Amino acid sequence: MKNFPSMVMNRSNKHTGLIIGLTGTYCAGKNYVGRLLSVRGLPVLDVDKLGHRAIETEREAILERFGGDILGADGAIDRRLLGAKVFGNPEELAALEGIVHPAANAMTTEWIAEQEGRPCVINAALLHRSSVFEVLSCIILVQAPFLTRLLRAKKRDGLPLMQLLRRFWSQREFTPQYSAKIADIYVIENPGYLDPGPSVLENRINEILSRVGMA
Repeated sequence: MKNFPSMVMNRSNKHTGLIIGLTGTYCAGKNYVGRLLSVRGLPVLDVDKLGHRAIETEREAILERFGGDILGADGAIDRRLLGAKVFGNPEELAALEGIVHPAANAMTTEWIAEQEGRPCVINAALLHRSSVFEVLSCIILVQAPFLTRLLRAKKRDGLPLMQLLRRFWSQREFTPQYSAKIADIYVIENPGYLDPGPSVLENRINEILSRVGMA
C-alpha cells in the first residue's frame, strides 16, 4: 500500500482521517471507479451493501411496517419485493429509509473508526444523505452519457425499458445535491463504450489523488 498522508484538517479544526466520498448516477460506473481506488491501496466502503445488511439487521421493524409478503421463498426479505412497495411512493420510501439509514450510518461510522486515521473511500449512491457527508475531504462524482448508462442498466439489471426510465427520472436532481460545495468535487467522465480503455479513467484518478496530496 502507498504511504498516503494520514491526516487533514476538517471544518471544525479537528484532525481527522482523509475521507473521500464516491458517488454517481445509476449505472455511471462508480463501483468500477471504487475498484480502481481499492487497487491503489485505499480501503473502500460500499454503503449500498451496508444498506443490504441493514435490511437484515432491521428485519423485524421492516416486516412490521411493510408486511410479511416481502419475504422470499428462503424466508429472507426479498429486496425486489420490498423495492416494488416503495418505488414511486415517497411516503413508503421515507418510512423504509427511516429504518435503514440510521443502521447504515452507524455501520459507516464504525467502519471509519476502524481505519484509525488512514485515508479511506465512502462509496454511496445516496452520499448526500450519509451521516459523514459534511466531513468529507473531497467528493469524486462519476458521470456517463445517458445512452451509455441506459445500455449498461439494461444489460446488468434486465428490467423493462419503462421501469429503467422511471429510475433515471427519479435521479433527475441528483447532481444539484452536490452544488452546495460541502467539499471539493472532482468529476470523472466514464463514457464506457465510447472510451478507448481504462487508462483514461486511471489517469484521471491519479490526477485527483495527486491534487488531494495522495500521489
